[in-house]
Amino acid sequence: MEEEKKELNPAGAIKIADEVIAVLAGNATIDVAGVYNMSGSTASGIAEKFGRKNAGKGVKVETKENECIVDIHIVVEYGARIPDVAWQIQEKVKESIEEVTGLSVRKVNIYVDSINIPKAQKPEIKIELDEEVESAE
Repeated sequence: MEEEKKELNPAGAIKIADEVIAVLAGNATIDVAGVYNMSGSTASGIAEKFGRKNAGKGVKVETKENECIVDIHIVVEYGARIPDVAWQIQEKVKESIEEVTGLSVRKVNIYVDSINIPKAQKPEIKIELDEEVESAE
């Protein structure tokens, strides 16, 4: 069952689903320079093939009382400085979640699952023979 933030006030209870927090985190993450894409499970990849977008792909949220911990799985662009990208993600995600939900973000854990290397950057493998091969005539 999905965890939700519950806050009581005189007008009633406010519930924020973890999926909403995951979408906020995903949107903040993808805007950071150096992030190629979000990593996701096989199920989310299949869902995207059928046209269903998952803005919370690659994000896991755990909420307890009025705070949360966010785990984010990303694919980084080749050449990006990973510590800088991770730091920027942590700052943007924390700011976004706290501003929109009022939750306190205790941790934003970043997992770099892969690096996207453009085809132009991939090394070309050449095999050279030391001896010439004689043709049989």
